[in-house]
Amino acid sequence: MTLIVDVAREGVVVPLAAERIKALVRGVCAREKVKAGLISVTFVTDRAMARMNREYLDHRGATDIITFELRHAPGDAGGVVMGDMYIAPGVARANARANGVGVREELARLVIHGTLHVLGYTHPEDEARLTSPMWRKQERYVAALA
Repeated sequence: MTLIVDVAREGVVVPLAAERIKALVRGVCAREKVKAGLISVTFVTDRAMARMNREYLDHRGATDIITFELRHAPGDAGGVVMGDMYIAPGVARANARANGVGVREELARLVIHGTLHVLGYTHPEDEARLTSPMWRKQERYVAALA
């Protein structure tokens, strides 16, 4: 099996080409030595994201990304990674403005962030996430790939 990356846009405009999004996921996977898997990236409206956030995480309002790690066995020879990520470009735009970065960079950061979650990485939910090993790795990949 090879690494398959699927990109879908559920009624939203995304200022990154599907091939660019796939290249970001593949770039992270290559650096993490993941050779096989199926990863989907779906862009959704803020409203759809708020609904998912409430249903799956019991949180109110829209968030920028929700990731589901479906299967992960990277240490296993022939292991396959599977996961889905959902990104809300509207929330990403607001975050980009708040952080003083371009929306394309912020969307690339979210794709990289979601890919790391699919690969099994985690971070604290509080402000400590900004200094966590996952966050530092994410920012290195943003610098190298975005």
